This record gives sequence, C-alpha cells and structure tokens, in this order.
Amino acid sequence: MKSVYKIFAAFVLSLSLLTSTSFAAPAWQLPAQGKVFSDEAKQIYIADYMGKFLRGEIKMEFTVPSGWTYEKFSVGGVPVERLVNPKQKKSSRVVFQLHGGGYVGHLSKWYRDFAVKQAVMTEAREIYMLDYRLAPKYVYPAALDDTLKVYEEILGRAGAENIIVFGDSAGGNLALALSLRLKEENLPQPAVLILLSPRTTFETDKLPSRTENADRDLVLGKANVKMYNAVFNPVYAGKIPLTDPHLSPIYADLKNLPPTLVQIGGYELFVDDGIELLKKATADEMSITLSVYRGMPHDFSVLLPELDESIKSFNEIKNFVNLYMPAPKKK
Repeated sequence: MKSVYKIFAAFVLSLSLLTSTSFAAPAWQLPAQGKVFSDEAKQIYIADYMGKFLRGEIKMEFTVPSGWTYEKFSVGGVPVERLVNPKQKKSSRVVFQLHGGGYVGHLSKWYRDFAVKQAVMTEAREIYMLDYRLAPKYVYPAALDDTLKVYEEILGRAGAENIIVFGDSAGGNLALALSLRLKEENLPQPAVLILLSPRTTFETDKLPSRTENADRDLVLGKANVKMYNAVFNPVYAGKIPLTDPHLSPIYADLKNLPPTLVQIGGYELFVDDGIELLKKATADEMSITLSVYRGMPHDFSVLLPELDESIKSFNEIKNFVNLYMPAPKKK
C-alpha cells in the first residue's frame, strides 16, 4: 500500500509541476524600443500610472517564466530566492539583486518580476534575491550583515569575477555598503555594480534636489506620502550618525571599488545623490559612469519598464556589463 501511495504522490507532484509551468509565459525579452511620449504627455502618463499604483489599483502577479527554475532557501537564516535562466546554461554570470524600499519594504513580486529582466539584459545564468531584515525593528547593520552572508554564499558558488550586483534606491545604498565592507574584510569584490536611483547619503537637509524635485518626482516625491516621509526619517540609521560612511558612502574611501554604473532620473529626489557620488568617486579614482535620464522619476526602470527611457537604460546596462565582463559562452 505504501508503494502505491508513493507512486500516486509522485504522479501528483509531477502533475503539479507540469501545470505550474505548462501555461507559464515566455521570459521577457529586451525590446528594440519602448513607449515614446512628448515631455508633457510623459508626465501625464507617469502621474496616471503612479496614482493607480498608490491606490492599489495595479497588481503584480509574478509567474516564473516557462522553463526557468525558481527556488527558495535560506543562508544563515536569511531568506533567499533563486531564478535560473535555461537559455544561459553556459553563461557564468550571476546577478545579486538588492531591492529598494527605504530599508522598510520587503522583497516583493515587483522585484521578482524585475529580476527576470535583470537576468535577461545581462545574459546571466542565475539571479539571487534576498529578503533582508527591515527597519525600524532591525537597524544598521542588520541589512548589511544579511547581505554579506548571502554574498559569501554566492561567492562560493560562482566566483567574484562572475557576480553582478544590482541595487536600486535603498538597495543601491546597500550595494555600496557591501562593497565597502568587502574592502574592509579583504574579500573579493564583484565584477560590477549597477546602481539605479541610489541613495548615497542619509542626511536629510544637505542636497537641494531632495526639496527642489519634491513635486516633480512622481514616484518618491510628495505624491507618495509614505515613502517621501521615509526619506526624511531614515529609521535604518538607528543611533549611527547620518554622515557615517557605511550609511552615506559619499563620505567613504571609494578607492578600489568595482566599476560602477549609476542611473538616475532627472526629476528625482536623489539626483544630487548621484552627482555627489560621481564627484567623490572621481576624486578617489574609482571607475564610475553616471547617466541622467531626462524627465524621469525615481526608480523609473523598475516601475515603468515599458517607457523608451527604461529600454535605453536596459541597453546601457547590457553594454556596461559586456564592457567589463567576458562575453557569455553561447549554447
């Protein structure tokens, strides 16, 4: 009877796996062009979209692309998720995604969906995402400690020269903090850093764009009351001075950090964060590229990947990665 049950259970499992993948959509592919608007129409489009998003009218239902592998596990108690791209079996590239959310937001379906795009645009074999501990319950260095644990796990699996670290918003801050910690502990750096709309200082009153773009940034500005207030009340800092280099990397020694691409929107709160990082990195002889996308809000490529500016940013990422890493082997 037990053997019959085992056969039946195996059949049910196989059927379950079949039904979960048979109807899955093909993986996202990098389009030649996105939606193009005039400057005025673009802002109307973004405002309409973000209004619906903030009212909860836009839902994200993440589906694992057909043929991809998706698993959940933990590293030292840190929840980790892994996606494997079946079209890149011979690629050695691995993406490590550090999600945004002001250090108060969990890994979400939006970031799982964006992870597929990150893997495709970089031709990576696999991508790892972690759900680090959040403020205000857990303050600095909780998120950084969690990130280091997972990075070391990936390091053992892939090798530093194959790792692409992506960080957006708070995740961009975390990516820089990770590289600084790696330097302090004499651990290998990733091949490149890709920073999307990164926060580079926890100070709340230093940079003009934090106030000048408060109305123009339709993602992180005054229209998004919760996150706008979070910018000016950075609870993750705990009792650490806001100018501490581990929180505000524009005050850190950036020598010997990996080649870094920074992408920011011209209308976002963190424009000056990117500019100040560029100045400090240049002074420290760090290899850095800064691109400002005109009229774009915070995290535009994450939330509005259909726009032509986002498609251009994806192509820039692809070219940047190919510049600094060996091309993936073809099937």
